[in-house]
Amino acid sequence: MARNSSVKQGLKAEVQAVEATAPAPAPARRPGRPSGAARGPEQRNRLIDAALELFSRQGIGDTTLGEIAREAGFTPAMMHYYFKTRDQLLDVLIDERFAQLRSGLGVPFIENPDDPVAAITQLVRRIVQAATEHPWFPSLWVREVISDNGVLRQRMQERFGNLHQKTALGAIARWQAEGRLNAQLEPALAFVTLLGLTLLPLAASKMWRNDPLRSGIGGEEIARHAVALLTQGLGPKRGA
Repeated sequence: MARNSSVKQGLKAEVQAVEATAPAPAPARRPGRPSGAARGPEQRNRLIDAALELFSRQGIGDTTLGEIAREAGFTPAMMHYYFKTRDQLLDVLIDERFAQLRSGLGVPFIENPDDPVAAITQLVRRIVQAATEHPWFPSLWVREVISDNGVLRQRMQERFGNLHQKTALGAIARWQAEGRLNAQLEPALAFVTLLGLTLLPLAASKMWRNDPLRSGIGGEEIARHAVALLTQGLGPKRGA
């Protein structure tokens, strides 16, 4: 019981710390040209959105600040006014866009400390929801975080450390010891498998629009498939 409380408190502390330091989300942009005090934040957000779109589409290493400015409809001088270097821009992206997104993925383990199936199901749906709300998320994560040479991998590690990962892996090991989860599972591979069942098809779904076999597959279908495979395996449905 004490170990369960420690795991829960570890995840909760990290989520609260991230949420406390993350800036408030910017207001939604209205059509037309911004004016007055709203113009500065509006322009900055447009540049950030353009950077995320280009980074997910062609990679961080192959994207210049000038290209981001043109994507946002600004001059390179405007880009340099807000972000002097690409490293500065990456730090802003991590603080303002990735921090809360990442902390949200730890919530299922806090809310379901004694129910691994509910926690994993909720986590899958949170990943799909994040991809729906932020279309750049799957491609960028696959390209720049999961891959060996991803630019964001090291920066994310430096910024957040591995407490989140250790706590989640500890929860999986505890569930196995308590007989709540398949003892044959390798905890260190659990999240790799989960990400493979969600982020990879979400990132690839853009290519399926003209594929008659997959054109009807979206986030809901990907989530349902991932949950079914993770919780029931390849055998027939229990009770069938």
